[in-house]
Amino acid sequence: MKKYAKILLIAVMILSIFGIIMIYSSSNIWASYRYNNPYKFVLSQSVFFLIGLIIIFILRKINYKIYYDNATKILIVCFILLTLVLIPGIGSVRNGSRSWFGLGGFGIQPSELSKIGLIIFTSKYLSRNEKEMKSIKKGVLPILLVIACFFILILLEPDFGTAMVITVTLIAMIFISNAKISLFIGTIIVGLTGIVGLIIVAPYRMARIVSFLNPWVDPLGSGFQIIQSLYAIGPGGILGMGFMNSRQKNFYLPEPQTDFIFSIISEEFGFLGVIVVISLFFLLFYSTIKIFFKTDNLFEKYLVFGLSFGIILQALLNLFVVVGLVPVTGVTLPFLSYGGSSLLVSMASIGIILNIAKEKT
Repeated sequence: MKKYAKILLIAVMILSIFGIIMIYSSSNIWASYRYNNPYKFVLSQSVFFLIGLIIIFILRKINYKIYYDNATKILIVCFILLTLVLIPGIGSVRNGSRSWFGLGGFGIQPSELSKIGLIIFTSKYLSRNEKEMKSIKKGVLPILLVIACFFILILLEPDFGTAMVITVTLIAMIFISNAKISLFIGTIIVGLTGIVGLIIVAPYRMARIVSFLNPWVDPLGSGFQIIQSLYAIGPGGILGMGFMNSRQKNFYLPEPQTDFIFSIISEEFGFLGVIVVISLFFLLFYSTIKIFFKTDNLFEKYLVFGLSFGIILQALLNLFVVVGLVPVTGVTLPFLSYGGSSLLVSMASIGIILNIAKEKT
């Protein structure tokens, strides 16, 4: 267990430090133009990284059983925060979404915090109701109603990408529980039907689908980001154009330090850089799965699975977006993209997993 915990921590540290380096490379020109400070984004991310290290250290020391005892309280706090952020004057609007609490020059996303809160609550629910999960009314339906409630709150911001990551993660946790496969298939069908409906009723989501199918239909509008992303990835070749030599970060790819930072990595470090990043995420996944199989308590298993699956799912979704395999969702690349809330929540997840590994050593 100690070996896999060490592999996990090393992979996370390398990803985070490389992310800070690439945030500087991808954002220095944009930050100089907009804020007259080329180091604005990299300094902010560095501060969040140091806070994240402290969070990992603290959570690694705190016994994970405290989350089991306070799962409902944590969920209620998350619910209150998600409700408050929707109120004008309390929640801040950024990029068209009211999903932030502004604190000075920084922002906190309650939807990110809700990832951990919901995973903790669902882990406790599934571990306590293992036998009932074979029944829709007694087992599956109650937890699905909780998930649906939070899905709607996050969707109201609107933040469709984060809502999807959280929902799919929780559905995956239900899948590995004692639930019948037929119930799971029915849930997927209902969920997909709802997603299609949400896409149809929202013009901007429909535009993203159209631009995904053919970005050249609207190359200066909904298709702009994916076209510029592919322009960044294409010239990278095997070894890339070299560190700091990206052309797409020169006001072509909008805010390349966030959702599309992988495009800049591909452009500057080529196929080799892509392989390194994917390998690090594979090590993260491999080590957490090993920890998952070595734990014998149901709550621990669900908690490790949920926290690690959420990170890997978000990483895959981001990578698929930047190469044009799925429509633009607006989710960040864990540990690499600029964003304090995303980084802190991801590192908090790792801290909890490391604590479980430590307790079992």
